Amino acid sequence: MTQLNNYLYYISVLAIVGGIFLSNFFIRMKGLVKVAQSTDVRIVVVAILYYVSAQLGLWLSFPVSKAAPLWPPAGIALALIILTGYRTWPAVTIGSLVANSLVFLNLNLNFSLELVSSLVVIAIGNTIEALFGYYLILKFIRTKNPFLKTIHVFIFLLVALVMCLIGSGVGSIGLVINGIIAQNDFLGSMSTWWISNVVSILIITPFVISWSNEFKFKWNTHAAVEWGVFISALLVIILILNFNPISETIQRSLPFLIVPFLLWLGFRFNLQITASGILLVSFLAIFFTIKNQGPFILEAEESSLLLLQIFIGIISISSIIIYATVHERTVAQRAMVEFNENLETKVKERTKELHEEIQMRKKTEEKIKVSNRKLRKANVELDNFVYSVSHDLRAPIASVLGLVNLAKQEEDIEMMRKYLSMVAQSAEQQDNFIKDILDLSRNSRLEVDHEEISFECMINEIFDQLKYSSKDSNVIKEIEIDQNQIFKSDQKRLKVVFNNLISNAIRYSNGQNPHIKISVSVDDTTAKVLINDNGVGIAKKHLKNVFKMFYRATEDNAGSGLGLYIVKETVEKLRGNIMLDSEENKGTTVSLEIPNLN
Repeated sequence: MTQLNNYLYYISVLAIVGGIFLSNFFIRMKGLVKVAQSTDVRIVVVAILYYVSAQLGLWLSFPVSKAAPLWPPAGIALALIILTGYRTWPAVTIGSLVANSLVFLNLNLNFSLELVSSLVVIAIGNTIEALFGYYLILKFIRTKNPFLKTIHVFIFLLVALVMCLIGSGVGSIGLVINGIIAQNDFLGSMSTWWISNVVSILIITPFVISWSNEFKFKWNTHAAVEWGVFISALLVIILILNFNPISETIQRSLPFLIVPFLLWLGFRFNLQITASGILLVSFLAIFFTIKNQGPFILEAEESSLLLLQIFIGIISISSIIIYATVHERTVAQRAMVEFNENLETKVKERTKELHEEIQMRKKTEEKIKVSNRKLRKANVELDNFVYSVSHDLRAPIASVLGLVNLAKQEEDIEMMRKYLSMVAQSAEQQDNFIKDILDLSRNSRLEVDHEEISFECMINEIFDQLKYSSKDSNVIKEIEIDQNQIFKSDQKRLKVVFNNLISNAIRYSNGQNPHIKISVSVDDTTAKVLINDNGVGIAKKHLKNVFKMFYRATEDNAGSGLGLYIVKETVEKLRGNIMLDSEENKGTTVSLEIPNLN
């Protein structure tokens, strides 16, 4: 009979472990395997596991009183209902009927109507117990894994204490009503039953729920060292137990020595390893106690049973609380790290946005400054323009009117011709002024064109247009063009620039051997132009003002004062540069750099 019980034990252990992994497989594959979605299949699996766990509980019962320190079906029932849902409750009822029939057979009780009635009442109590525990967990914890937060572990302990009152109370009432036990034994039976179920829930339920999740274990040097220390410490304890002088003391202290190691499992490893360690230590403690060995052996078997159950319950809840606390702290740290990373990212993004906004504001402010400078410049130029226009347009007209009046009174033909010549000169002066104003207006309004430029043709054309100037017939022209590249720019604007510079060189040439030299060098990026004359030149004091609007460096043969201003504005419109160097009575040199817009 003993050998048969051993076989049943080994079969039960293998079946319960295999059943746990099988149910885990069904739960994982329920989206892929239609069979696993069947409630009937789940009921069968849960009923089988319930029955096998009952065999394990019977094997771990005390030999004399047949009392089981823990009743694994209670923990299995709660865990599997949590994992598979409340619809598998018939499996608890079926498993309870079969399992408790084995208990009564183990107690050598003959089957009768009263015994069957007791089995039905016990099955009802066990089913209500599991469903009520499931309801409380969903109500107050609201998760299928109640071991991830410290507060949830304490609630789970309270749920276990409350729910087991139902199973033990209803079952004990059924035994008393059907005369299986006496009324005086009701409280003793209920309390033993209650503690056994609570201990089972505290050990079996965390084990099953933890292994229903994916196993994750990161093996590294630190983990290897910790496992080495753990195994070495256990070996040292086993060796000390065999050392006679202190073996009895160590044996009595064994519960205290085991506790730090279990707490260390909860502190350093995941719930699966922690729950497995608790289960292993609990089974070893029960095994040695029922073999009348170990630190839990007292004079009365009931006392040994209670001491063993208290030890198992305390190490289980303590280890799980340590794990939940560490896990909660780890999650909080990860959340804090993630929060800091997100905050840092947001700060960087906001800093970047602020930087871009600052840069945009700087650009806007710079544009406003430039606009203000241009506006101030435009206002000044407008004032000068209004004054000069009113003066320079009216002056030729007033001169013409005066000369016409004089001509009317003059009878001498030669004088009349002289007056007409002076009228023509005034008209020409006004025409030139109007042309300058038109050139200035076009330069400010029109966009820059991209036209292919031939400097040689353009310069010769300008000289052809100016050949009727009073001084042009005596001017010696020297033109050097080095253009082997395609050069593109705004031809109309370039004509305005060259026309003004060449006409100034002609107008202000000296009376003896007037000479104008123009050299142009073109490359891929720019055209460099030098225009040199040996004319009257410009006094040094006037050089800084020659590009200002309406500024005249001399009153001799004075123009509108717009020529060089128009040249500078036009060159800037073409994104080029202009420099003027002059020495009085020696001549003037103008250097230009015009970008190639090809």
